[in-house]
Amino acid sequence: MSDSYELPDVSISEEDGVRHLHLDSPWIQGSMRIAKPIEIELEYVQRMMAWLLFVEPEEVADLQAMQLGLGAAALTKFCYKRLGMRTTTIELNPQVVAACMRWFRLPENDERLQVLVANAADAVQDPDWQSSIDALQIDLYDHDAAGPVLESAEFYADCFGMLAPNGCMTVNLFGRTSSFERNMRNIAAAFGDANVWHFKPTREGNTVILARKAPIEVSMAVLRQRAEIIEAKWKLPARLWVHALQGWEKSAG
Repeated sequence: MSDSYELPDVSISEEDGVRHLHLDSPWIQGSMRIAKPIEIELEYVQRMMAWLLFVEPEEVADLQAMQLGLGAAALTKFCYKRLGMRTTTIELNPQVVAACMRWFRLPENDERLQVLVANAADAVQDPDWQSSIDALQIDLYDHDAAGPVLESAEFYADCFGMLAPNGCMTVNLFGRTSSFERNMRNIAAAFGDANVWHFKPTREGNTVILARKAPIEVSMAVLRQRAEIIEAKWKLPARLWVHALQGWEKSAG
């Protein structure tokens, strides 16, 4: 991204008990139910937690999460407060960080939480992060929601390099457009066709992609069992994820 890029202004709206974050446009960039500030309100954001299916539930608190793009801090807060994970977030716009602290209950940084004002393109190339991230969650849409700010094959190769051996990346893509197909091809080039999965678009048009660094070596029975634990422990609709995830290799063919 160019250094001359002008960061959009942040605004807030509220409707039916839900607070929304906007970036200089009507598009919703993140949401929080005011009465339940730690829970994940939006369906597509919940789906970005589907990596939980591929780890042992009792090991989650020992893992490290990273978000590229803070949004309304839903993923950051959930990983940090609900899952107890070490959590790092990279956000380019300092206004977004300030708004999340004021309006979306984002905690102060501490030994487990680091929200950093930085460029995600630089962060993914930082050698300090290589092979260290267990759950990488990417939501880098511009203020017009026209497409991801970072989407090249090189970017996704850098993301692959950041992941721990059994790490997983989830990415928000906005609908089945040329951007979706291009990103899917670039992700598959970095991760391998067999290691890339996706959900059907939500009603709003968000498609979540899941890509693992290593092949999936668990049975459907284990996935269903983990989904039940995830639902009971963290109140996420994980049983739906098991049936909704589709392999890129199959759909591409």
